[in-house]
Amino acid sequence: MPPAVHAAGLRKAYRGLQVLDSLDLDVDRGTVFSLLGPNGAGKTTTVRILATLTDADSGQARVAGHDVRAERSAVRRVISLTGQFAAVDELQTGEENLRMMARLSGLTRAAAHRRAAALLERFDLADAARRPVRGYSGGMRRRLDLAAGLVRDAEVVFLDEPTTGLDPRSRQELWQVVRDLADGGATVFLTTQYLEEADQLADRIAVMDAGRLVAEGTARELKARVAGHRLDLVLADAGAYERAALRLGDRAVHRSPATLTLGVPTDGTAAHARARLDELDPDRTDVARFSLHTATLDDVFLALTEKEPLHV
Repeated sequence: MPPAVHAAGLRKAYRGLQVLDSLDLDVDRGTVFSLLGPNGAGKTTTVRILATLTDADSGQARVAGHDVRAERSAVRRVISLTGQFAAVDELQTGEENLRMMARLSGLTRAAAHRRAAALLERFDLADAARRPVRGYSGGMRRRLDLAAGLVRDAEVVFLDEPTTGLDPRSRQELWQVVRDLADGGATVFLTTQYLEEADQLADRIAVMDAGRLVAEGTARELKARVAGHRLDLVLADAGAYERAALRLGDRAVHRSPATLTLGVPTDGTAAHARARLDELDPDRTDVARFSLHTATLDDVFLALTEKEPLHV
């Protein structure tokens, strides 16, 4: 079977600004794939090209085996797309929204009624089915929006920053929906700025920056690429922070002048941590305290992209 999503050499520019620069991607079927990057990295443009909403300037892409340029209709029949903001009619009830979308997708009146009822149950909205959407919480609206995109079963589900603006409980609820989709055999293509989201959900993660793919792998592989562990040093004062930062140079994978904290890779052993401390604080006066922990996607993000993450 071909991959669920394949892209080769995708390029896209807007008004002379190169948004995508020779992007290559392969996403296995039945997996959750996360495209991680800061604002302006090219995530949404990538989704729009793969969902046939925008043409690439050059390069090729196939979704579920169909060419996104030559077989647009075939691609649209097998995908679902949920954008960053819920696209539902607030004046209608949840049930009415889903029945309307089902009818627009070609289902008969009876089939649309059955499909709406099944989706309301699946997305834990049955109790609110006959309430106007304007009274829904943000998490409920996002679940309804996702349900509307699934009135026809989709092989590939594109979720473009679906949890933006949601509270922690609503995010957790939507994460479970994503897991359920993957368990049901769908391929989920998720873009996000939330590092924890990618870590929790994705089978594989690709890190984008300035239109390029700068790293790809499992969360464990990406963390190991930066460092298996990280030694965080809290310096005694601003002068000590500057001295340690100067000694570390590019080896620092975390910098926080506000908290006087520097993070440096280590293999996790006591001997290596002691050597780092002796190197950076030979007189044993600059380091106020330290902690050792497993490297995170924050470290990967900071090491591989030009911008700091907006959400950590």
